[in-house]
Amino acid sequence: GSGKSTVLRALLGLVDIDAGSIFIRGQRANGPGHAPMVARRRGLAVVFQDLALWPHLTVANNLRFVLGTHNMTRADVAARIGSMLERVGLADKANRYPGELSGGERQRVAIARALVVAPSALLLDEPLSNLDVALRWELMELLDSLRDDDTAVLYVTHFPLEVARLAHLCVVLEDGRVVQRGTVAALRAHPANEFVRRMFAMS
Repeated sequence: GSGKSTVLRALLGLVDIDAGSIFIRGQRANGPGHAPMVARRRGLAVVFQDLALWPHLTVANNLRFVLGTHNMTRADVAARIGSMLERVGLADKANRYPGELSGGERQRVAIARALVVAPSALLLDEPLSNLDVALRWELMELLDSLRDDDTAVLYVTHFPLEVARLAHLCVVLEDGRVVQRGTVAALRAHPANEFVRRMFAMS
């Protein structure tokens, strides 16, 4: 309830903002008095908490669907899908349907579908919250291994352990306001208030 998901929705252009501006790659995307940038120009990909996989499509076709507007040859699409499924450890599940996969495998499909379009930024809305601890750590390792210098990642979570494991820079929201930002080490050493102190004491 602190506003984490609302931040992602504003970045995606799903909600208007009342003040301030959002810039993506130096271009204004949202802001009062300015026409919002259309979603396809934002270059963003998102993994929602409920994953939103298409149950009637195979794993490969879930990825193929999002590549349909990228002016690629059939061979290039197949090669990119194969490479991405290999990266997330699902090369042997390309022809399965989401309902035939485990929770962790479905999570991998959602991540692969987001990354296959080579977005400029990847937004993740509490992607691991429904998984057990062991699987959560496994997928955190996967996310860390997929990270590259060309794709910004904004990861929304209320689990301090995920922040400690993955974050280069973290922003703490409380009641809809930013109360502190910085590295995990800085926030642990100099918490701005009791809320931040308690959060990072658990990590």
